[in-house]
Amino acid sequence: MENPENIDQMTTLSQVMKKLSERGIQREFRMNESCEMKFENSEKVYQPSELIIIKTYRFEGDSNPDDNAVLYVVKDDAGNRGMIIDSYGADSNYPGEKFDAFLRDIPILESDEFNF
Repeated sequence: MENPENIDQMTTLSQVMKKLSERGIQREFRMNESCEMKFENSEKVYQPSELIIIKTYRFEGDSNPDDNAVLYVVKDDAGNRGMIIDSYGADSNYPGEKFDAFLRDIPILESDEFNF
């Protein structure tokens, strides 16, 4: 994760997830096998226009490209906040192009609220 002001802080996915959990963000938005994006423990199917990416964290493994990941903090149109986690590089959590296309269509409105 790039953050020149806090270069020694919050450098791992687990550290950021812990900090987000402390701020009440504990649930994930996940795409199922039918390529439907759902909020954890919910049956609502989201369209990209119903979500906003409010923060993006990128993690790169020092020696192993399999350690690359992105965590997106996402808010839905009802105000629910959660995260989308995806490994990237050679392997992704979500095969195929539908997940990537879905992510590209989510509006981005970065917030300073989650600058750690």
